[in-house]
Amino acid sequence: MPLEFGLWRVDDRPVRVTTTPMPLESRLEELIVADPAILGRPILLIGRQLLTRHSKVIDLLGMDAEGCLHVLELKRDRTPRDVVAQLLDYGTWVQDLSNEQVREIYAAYARDTGVAEELDEAFALRFGTSPPDALNGAHTLTVVASEVDAATERIVTYLASGFKVPINVLFFRYFVDEGRSYLARSWLIDDVEAAESSVGTKTGGKREPWNGTDWYISFGEEPGGRSWDDARRYGFVSAGGGDWFSRTLRALPVGARVFTHIPKAGYVGIGTVSSEAQPFESAALAVDDEVVPMSRLPLKGTYQHATDTPATESGEDRREWVVPIDWEKSVPRDQALWRAGFFANQNSACKLRAHFTIDEVSRHFNIA
Repeated sequence: MPLEFGLWRVDDRPVRVTTTPMPLESRLEELIVADPAILGRPILLIGRQLLTRHSKVIDLLGMDAEGCLHVLELKRDRTPRDVVAQLLDYGTWVQDLSNEQVREIYAAYARDTGVAEELDEAFALRFGTSPPDALNGAHTLTVVASEVDAATERIVTYLASGFKVPINVLFFRYFVDEGRSYLARSWLIDDVEAAESSVGTKTGGKREPWNGTDWYISFGEEPGGRSWDDARRYGFVSAGGGDWFSRTLRALPVGARVFTHIPKAGYVGIGTVSSEAQPFESAALAVDDEVVPMSRLPLKGTYQHATDTPATESGEDRREWVVPIDWEKSVPRDQALWRAGFFANQNSACKLRAHFTIDEVSRHFNIA
């Protein structure tokens, strides 16, 4: 049995407020849409009255901060067998949704409700960060009801506890007292147990498709270190100080299109890799139709590290590595572009799959 809540009005003496059936269970759906926080879990709603490929309709579909999907189904006076079977059927559909399909579902929801048009932006506004690279790595199934019978409790507990099916029941208790209405919630299965059940549904998630061309660059501009003014003027990006910082940058292929981001500032340039990475000491850049060793340029930044040998005793390369770039568009740091939902990553370079970021940055810089 779920944990039961009692409610008392305390004036001269405590008077218990009795629970009553909610007039319409559909009212629960309206309340959840108005404020998903009443579920007790941070959830971004991405779909409502969603038609599946099996011609069934999911009441509500949400997403959590890890990109996992949450199917919420109101009981609406159905029998235990019907509501549980329906949820399991939804699970077979949800688990196969690709990254692109999840985004299409949200786009349709956004058009219908007038909320933020892009999933990345809505996700950032809800959770304070951009969505994970992979979405739908797991899912949960929840019956939402003001009350359920003993048979439903037995079936759900049997599936969740015995077979680790990610299913649970969320109860809402409805109270009315002197013209005011109140809700209290409780779960059939403890949250910890439910979280353990969902482990079995993890599939690794579905990532956005990569276009084979675009890369993300994190240009870690530092006082007394590398300078974005240098990178703009002479056409390069760089990273160093250890293998972790330079390894991904050294892997950039010639011809890759790079979207360059300064941490805590925003996107500042789009360009194309013109030649392979080289250590600062031997790097040369094309300046006014002349190839000039980088060490001879009047640079604002410093591109040498305390230990600038090809490899330390531990075998780690701490040199600054430089990748020449032909800038298609670049702006000063104080004109950097940033919006909620934009992609950011700690790696110096990685494949850029975030279509929202690609589209918005390209549009801002007037690049097709």
